Amino acid sequence: MVEQVTIALTKGRIEKETLALLEKAGFDMSFMMEKGRNLIFESPDGQFRFLLVKAPDVTTYVRHGVADLGIVGKDVLIEHPTGFLEMLDLNFGLCKFSVASIPTYNPSDHKRKRIATKYPTVAMEYFNKKGEDVEIISIQGSVEIAPVLGLADAIVDIVETGNTLVANGLVVFEDICRISTRLIVNKASIKNKPQIREFIEKLETIVGNEEVPFT
Repeated sequence: MVEQVTIALTKGRIEKETLALLEKAGFDMSFMMEKGRNLIFESPDGQFRFLLVKAPDVTTYVRHGVADLGIVGKDVLIEHPTGFLEMLDLNFGLCKFSVASIPTYNPSDHKRKRIATKYPTVAMEYFNKKGEDVEIISIQGSVEIAPVLGLADAIVDIVETGNTLVANGLVVFEDICRISTRLIVNKASIKNKPQIREFIEKLETIVGNEEVPFT
């Protein structure tokens, strides 16, 4: 009997776009369309189980082997980069990490800057590469108000349309990197469950990417 494959899936928009992608790849996902408050779903044939979780928890479930596969944004992987293999860029959920602030902000100012962000690893690595010594201020809520209130000189945040920045009087000064939704896999699962490779290959035909070599 083939072992069941468990997939940790980010709730919300990524979930919806993933279900559409899986339908395109030939999987019948109708069993997840009317989910109510359920967070665990099993396909009618028993081959797959889906866990709907918050984005930061996807890597945790995959790292500990509770889930074989995970579907989550690259922003989460940058902050939590170990314990799994990144296999495919699924090419949706597109956005970017950017440095933004009030219009009078001067990126070339050599004073020690205070940077507010929900992504301290991304921010610190970026400014370290630029050779800038900065103070990172971790904020869990809306970071857009930090420069306006004088808490920080600038912010590092995810930017999609930029509408939220504009609404709060901020502008983008620097783009750091592109972000999209990625497929990750548990290191042991990829060796022990051959059907995972078949699953990845089906998605690969849709997104048109080369997968990361199996190691």
